[in-house]
Amino acid sequence: MATKETTVTADSLLDVERTFKDRVAYMGRFLWRDRSGVIGLIMFVTVVFAAVFAPLIAPYDPLEQNLRDAKMPPAWSEGGDWDHVLGTDNLGRDLLSRIIYGARVSLTVGFFGVLIAGTLGLVFGALAGYLGGRVDAVIMGTVNLVLALPYLLFVVVIAAILGRSLINVILIFGITDSPIFARVTRGEVLRMKESGFVESAVSAGAGTGRIIFDHIIPNLIGPLITLATFEMSAMIFYEAGLGFLGLSVPPSVPSWGNMLSAGRQYLTSYPWIATWPGLAIMWTSLSMNLLGDWLRDVLDPRLRRARR
Repeated sequence: MATKETTVTADSLLDVERTFKDRVAYMGRFLWRDRSGVIGLIMFVTVVFAAVFAPLIAPYDPLEQNLRDAKMPPAWSEGGDWDHVLGTDNLGRDLLSRIIYGARVSLTVGFFGVLIAGTLGLVFGALAGYLGGRVDAVIMGTVNLVLALPYLLFVVVIAAILGRSLINVILIFGITDSPIFARVTRGEVLRMKESGFVESAVSAGAGTGRIIFDHIIPNLIGPLITLATFEMSAMIFYEAGLGFLGLSVPPSVPSWGNMLSAGRQYLTSYPWIATWPGLAIMWTSLSMNLLGDWLRDVLDPRLRRARR
């Protein structure tokens, strides 16, 4: 009798995940129960909305200069003007418009940097974990060598050599961050290689490529998506740091890092020039970390079983 009840329970759990609609409905219910996840989603959607529709919602051209309005404080402060809600910088450029357009740079660097890093890490980590032997030794030796280097110093040196360019920044972060994805992928592959479904595929005569791409990689999506959200948040910080040092995108491109660099010399006299881009970075990073926590919970099979 106990065996029958166990079978029914297992079947019911499988039925919940049988269709894509059921999975989406479950994730929606899980998100609604996790208030921090809802807050993170709302915060992140506002950043994405600002980046996508920047030409429509920005009140001014982010490069438009007006020295007569230079260093104007926020509208609610003494001497402020509601035409420039968040004030202006040292060249009279509207800060709100520059922050809205700066979201484009941060999200572009974060998204494509994580995409490159995740792809490289997935391929090399899967090969190292499944093939083992010399392939594993060579790949993981290279990974450990890169991880042993001081990351920020390593990135700063490469950025200084390659020069200021959005593409260069994306490639730098994508390549230097891939070892983290490779190590996580390798660990998961080593665990799954001894599992029953892989042994069944091997006994059925499946080749190495089919086992990796059809059986192992689909089970890596959850952990890698969770890791990607946290690494994207980190890349936004790193890009702002490079911009602060003058090593990110060119000065003509509105980015939060460039705005911080321009406002650092006015911290005591005109603090709002650096405050608003700093808050924008914090807002975006916090939203992605809250989303990452939610994704970690919802994509963990053991936690899914417990929550149901």
